[in-house]
Order: sequence, then C-alpha cells, then structure tokens
Amino acid sequence: MSIKVAIVGATGAVGEELLNVIDELNLPVSSILPLASAKSAGSEVEFKGKNYRVQELTEKVFKENPVDIAFFSAGGSVSAKFAKFAVEAGALVIDNTSHFRMDKEVPLVVPEVNPADISQWRKTGIIANPNCSTIQMVHILKPLDDAFDLQRVDVATYQAASGAGKEGMEELVSGLQSFFAFKLDEFKAQTFPHTLALNVIPHIDVFMENDYTKEEMKMVNETQKILHKSLEVSATCVRVGVLRSHSEALTLHFKNEVSAKKAREILSNAPSVVVIDEPKDKKYPMPLFTSDTNETYVGRIRSDIYRKNVLHLWCVADQIRVGAATNAVRIAKEWLKIEKK
Repeated sequence: MSIKVAIVGATGAVGEELLNVIDELNLPVSSILPLASAKSAGSEVEFKGKNYRVQELTEKVFKENPVDIAFFSAGGSVSAKFAKFAVEAGALVIDNTSHFRMDKEVPLVVPEVNPADISQWRKTGIIANPNCSTIQMVHILKPLDDAFDLQRVDVATYQAASGAGKEGMEELVSGLQSFFAFKLDEFKAQTFPHTLALNVIPHIDVFMENDYTKEEMKMVNETQKILHKSLEVSATCVRVGVLRSHSEALTLHFKNEVSAKKAREILSNAPSVVVIDEPKDKKYPMPLFTSDTNETYVGRIRSDIYRKNVLHLWCVADQIRVGAATNAVRIAKEWLKIEKK
C-alpha cells in the first residue's frame, strides 16, 4: 500500500527533516505534496532524487490534490486554520504543533508508549505529535513506570537552539560570530528573549500565572495524557547554546524500590532507547553524537543516595527528529498497520 503525503511547512527545519526520515524509515510514499506560505511557494524540495515544487497552502489545495496523510509542521495558528480542510478532503492529519495536543478528542501519541491511542483518530481525523521534550522523556518513563510504578518526575531540560527552528539556529550562530568579532555586546536577540551565545536562558515560551512557562506546563500535561496517569511532574525548561539535540536531567520517584542495575537492564530493552552509561570511561549521552539520529540516549543512571525508591538519569535526543519528524513518521507507520487490518 503506497500513500500520498502532504508536508505543510515543507521548507522549515522539521519539514525538511520529515523528507529525510520518510525515506530512512521506508514509509511507502508514492508522491509528496510540499506546502508552505506564499513566500516559499515556487521553491523546490528534493525527495528520493526527484524535485517537487512547493505549492502555497490554501483552503482548496487538499481538495485539488488529495493525499492520504498530511503532516503539519508550520505553527499552531496554521494548523488551527488549515487542518480541517485536509481532514474534509479525506486525509489523516498528523500535527506537529501544540494546537491539538490537549484536545480531549485528539489522541496524543508516542508509538513506543501508547500506540493503542492511534485508533481514536477517527473522532477528528487528527493525531497530535507531543512536545519534543515530552517525547524523549516518555521513552524513558514508560518502561520504568511499568516496572516500578512511577509517582513523580522532576525534570530540568537543556534545550537546543533548533527547538526554535531555523531562526533559532541562525541566531545562535550569528551570536557566536559576533563574539569572535568582539561585538557580542552589540548583538540584538530576535528569536530568544536574550542572547543565547555563551548563555543559558531559563525561559522557553511565555510565563503562566503559576510562574511556570508554557513549555514547562506542556511537559506536565502531555506526560499525564500520554501515560494515562495523574503523575506528579515538575519541569524547569532551559535554552542552552547548543545547535541541535535536547538534554534532560531526570529525578524519578517510584512507589516501589528501584535499582540502577535493574533500570539499566530495562532501558537497554526499551524501544527507541539506547543506553550509554560507562562514566568511568567518560561514556554518556551528549548532543554532539546524538544529533541526526532517531533514538533517545540515556546514561548517568544512578540510585538516589538517601531514598531507595528514587532514581536519577540523563537523556539526550535530536528534537528535530525524535521530538518531531521521526515520531510523526512512526505514527504514520503504525496508523498504516491499523488501516491494513
């Protein structure tokens, strides 16, 4: 069964990566419909050696060019306006934005964690892709929750510039260039609230009334929805001067006693998880070697010094892939399996 696919936001960071991941993961695609704003229309994207002309996203484009799956990666306001037209034209929408994530009628899916939720897609014709930081975290949480009954998560994130798209990466590079030109004091941040080069910013998205940021509350609410569990979650989301791949320091509280050895064994067998945990040999996950890969890497796994039910660990994943494009393509592959039955 080969399918026709549309990519909304085809010229953005996630859109471009979707084309690579669709090819790598062998999603059976017969044609690509790249869509973007009027500004990007007319440019070309390449897929499997063939060039496809980017068309303008309009209300009629899905009716005029029917597809089986439409990947939306162009921002929440675009999904809010145009996703319904794709659904009306008969497409499944896999949405990479935050717009539909907490809609009770829309499944929020990480295929390694809650694949059964995909079957709920018929309610709205939409499946939501979680926040990038949430995806890599639940890859870790799910198998450990199954084994030890997770009660609480405290997480601090170290999020790369690419979480803000191409503009974020370009701004970090520009800031570093200003530093080497001895002009960093003159640099004006546009994408981030402050200069990111040589800096750490404990502020991603807007602040809410409870003094958490919207990004932090996404991690709280999405984790509970994906795991179907009223878990205690507290997050501190921080932007760091890294180009690509998010890192997270996790403290996990379980109902049952947990050992680092057993946790390491469980995570070694978990889908889409790679354990790199040999600190004596200086081996642990880092953004430099996790970028451009499709797995969540975990290390620094250790038991709490004081409490036998608490575990600490560190995980890293490429958020453009694992946190967006790869998860979206994995959802599509699982959906196809269901539809074939």
